[in-house]
Amino acid sequence: MIQRLYQLFIDKDCTQVEINPMAESADHEVLCMDAKLNFDDNADFRQKDIFALRDTSQEDQREVQAAKYNLNYIGLDGQIGCLVNGAGLAMATMDIIKLNGGEPANFLDVGGGATAEQVTEAFKIISSDPQVTSILVNIFGGIMRCDIIAQGIIQATTQLQLTLPVVVRLQGTEVDAAKKLIAESGLRIISIDDLDDAASKSVQLSKIVQLARQAKIDVTFELPI
Repeated sequence: MIQRLYQLFIDKDCTQVEINPMAESADHEVLCMDAKLNFDDNADFRQKDIFALRDTSQEDQREVQAAKYNLNYIGLDGQIGCLVNGAGLAMATMDIIKLNGGEPANFLDVGGGATAEQVTEAFKIISSDPQVTSILVNIFGGIMRCDIIAQGIIQATTQLQLTLPVVVRLQGTEVDAAKKLIAESGLRIISIDDLDDAASKSVQLSKIVQLARQAKIDVTFELPI
């Protein structure tokens, strides 16, 4: 049985194969009482029969929508929306939000070559979460160009008519061009170079919105000047 489970794990690109519990009947027959199987999403091209069984109605619809645009999104229970490039930087961003007294609302990695369209879609997904009270963008431009991110931020805040506070921290490739685009956009997007300061500001603004909502006071941040 162990050999067959291992072969299943390998052949079907599983990330988990679990039988729990396993029982033995009075006739000494071994029974699988329950089982859990997970599959590597990156293997969908190879495991078409498995992924054809996928029922997206049972999944977080924000995660489903994100996957359509090659965005890696995982919803969490906090209030500060995160848009970051790179899984490591995303986790570090979530950590620094918590160190500043906040709670991340999501993990969202736009990857290393995101387009303005993907950034706009990322903002749509983040802002669709009713728990989000501020958004922190943290981008380190290596392959990623900061000016492309800036274009997406400007496009998103304009199209979605965002009234949530948006804090942006950009560093790396074409960062000066990105800062110029934001400065000349006519939008009140808060640009901060230091990550700790950016996280602190996003937490402060988030708490203002949370307090207002708890008091049932209608407070919005008017991004257009």
